[in-house]
Amino acid sequence: MNIGEAARASGVSAKMIRYYEATGLIAPVARTEAGYRDYSMAEVHTLRFIRRARELGFPMETIAGLLGLWQDRSRQSAEVKRIALEHAAALQEKVAALEAMAATLTRLAEHCHGDDRPDCPILDDLADGRAPLSPSSGEARPRYAAARR
Repeated sequence: MNIGEAARASGVSAKMIRYYEATGLIAPVARTEAGYRDYSMAEVHTLRFIRRARELGFPMETIAGLLGLWQDRSRQSAEVKRIALEHAAALQEKVAALEAMAATLTRLAEHCHGDDRPDCPILDDLADGRAPLSPSSGEARPRYAAARR
């Protein structure tokens, strides 16, 4: 099948298929006499594997390793499990960081008057890099204590 058909069958865009080939994630496929790429179902299956790994947020380098393990029938599942757990832990760290950012922004917004006055703890925080709120208590520092009234 040509690249468009492979893209539809795998759920991976033709542009990404070309990128995966250019970066060496997938091997270049055979070409027809007219120069068109000619994909087999095995290659489409590999593209589906990559698509799913990307959906789960694996970085490209890790996907390359997972592809190697997937294609190695003598692999040890312990290695695959280790990779998955490391990735899950990294994702949990990202979630915690995002939650902390959201909490900080929410606290800052709670202390912003949101009116026609120019004073704004959100902009002050962005300018000096210090949150005007105590991270442990959520209480306003004296500078913004009036904003809580």
